[in-house]
Amino acid sequence: MRVLSRLFRRLFLERLHQAFEDGALRFFTSLAPLQEPAVLATYLAPVARTEWVVYSKPPFGGAHQVLEYLGRYTHRVAISNNRLVEFTGGTVVFAWKDYRHESRRKVMRLEAGEFVHRFLLHVLPTGFQRIRHYGLLANRNRDARLEHCRELMAAPGR
Repeated sequence: MRVLSRLFRRLFLERLHQAFEDGALRFFTSLAPLQEPAVLATYLAPVARTEWVVYSKPPFGGAHQVLEYLGRYTHRVAISNNRLVEFTGGTVVFAWKDYRHESRRKVMRLEAGEFVHRFLLHVLPTGFQRIRHYGLLANRNRDARLEHCRELMAAPGR
């Protein structure tokens, strides 16, 4: 844990300094003095010396379960139109899969405000991007390009 803690602290602070140098990190009101590099360095000095607590534990179902869980979020939209069942009287009805019970399809009814709140939890912040395949792995002609790559590398096909 100590190694992970120090690694995370170092990477976090490096990226924080980089954001500051790039002008992406700005301070206002009572924190405005931190816009000065020397003041910011003094302010962050104690943080750089503090041992950070990193909580990490093995996943319950193993790495395979983690990949399945993340895969549901990294390659899809939060909710597709075909899952929306009904919207009446300020209530949204939508279908969902219960992965704890053999992926059984169920229906949930939520007040519109609560539905929007839950939907917005899945919207990526500015600057983040969903995973998409570009270049060799883009869908269009992917098989032909990969086959050509195998030929160039003299690698066996699938």
